Amino acid sequence: MYAVVQQSFVTITTITDLHLVKAFLAQNGFSNTRNNDYFNTELGIILEDLHDENVLTNNGFLFFIDTVFYLTDDFWKE
Repeated sequence: MYAVVQQSFVTITTITDLHLVKAFLAQNGFSNTRNNDYFNTELGIILEDLHDENVLTNNGFLFFIDTVFYLTDDFWKE
């Protein structure tokens, strides 16, 4: 995991389909907990605020902007 402290301007080519965001996150082990929030129990990562203004789509690629994330105690276990 890396923190991004500066980013290039991301343009959108299409409105983000939140069903695609949900499917992408499910493929990566995240379950939808409520609204636009997700949790990966294996990794111990909580992602929140993933609405269509915080996940941009450019040429079919999802860009997660301004994501709120939390690390649970399980994140630190090996």
